[in-house]
Amino acid sequence: MGSLGELTATALEQAARVDLAAAFRLAVRLDLHEGVCNHFSVMLPDGHRFLLNAYGLHWSEVTASNLLALDAQGRVLAGEGEYERTAFCIHSRIHVANPHAACVLHTHMPHATALTLLEEGRLEMVEQNALRFFDDIAYDDTYNGLVVDNAEGDRLAQVLGTKRVMFLANHGVIVVGSSVAEAFDSLYYLERACRLQVLARMMGGKLRPVRAEVVRAACRMMREDAPKYAGAHFSALKRMLDREEPAYSR
Repeated sequence: MGSLGELTATALEQAARVDLAAAFRLAVRLDLHEGVCNHFSVMLPDGHRFLLNAYGLHWSEVTASNLLALDAQGRVLAGEGEYERTAFCIHSRIHVANPHAACVLHTHMPHATALTLLEEGRLEMVEQNALRFFDDIAYDDTYNGLVVDNAEGDRLAQVLGTKRVMFLANHGVIVVGSSVAEAFDSLYYLERACRLQVLARMMGGKLRPVRAEVVRAACRMMREDAPKYAGAHFSALKRMLDREEPAYSR
């Protein structure tokens, strides 16, 4: 029988696997996915390995048990299959550079990506969902093509810095968090905010500004409650999966 520490580590890893698998399944339901592209990862409690989706799986096929466990050198330590090179170069370098980024989510979700196609495309602080991201977005305005080496991954990690969100010019977005629940909650509300701004711009009018002091106050209040709210939101979404597609947790 293993030690208590070993049992605890195993339970924590399984919980991380279930949460990350849930994030993939939920991304499909919410139209945040794209083919078999894009990738989510989470650092395991030991701080030396992270979970990543295997290449070729549709996100509706991801389960807790078919996630790969990798180290920072790219060795597959658990799981079957291979990973996409761009996934490793993005996620491994952000995990290494940013200890606060326990979970890293990269998508080409439609409305957020639409903003990355605009010259000087920015998420404007003109709507309540957007305000939660005040002063917490990095913008990479240089598209260098596919991220296929560690140098480009390191560059992206440096641009992201300690921010929670990064818009990648002509590409998509990266969202990070201290847990899968917090990162997914941010991803969800980021796409909602971007969707509203895309719709508002399509109407052709001028965006209505929000007073600076209101932006700061609202953001502060939402960030104070963020961990509690994200946990409740993600738990509710997982209960939906437990009822309707419980295979994700296996």
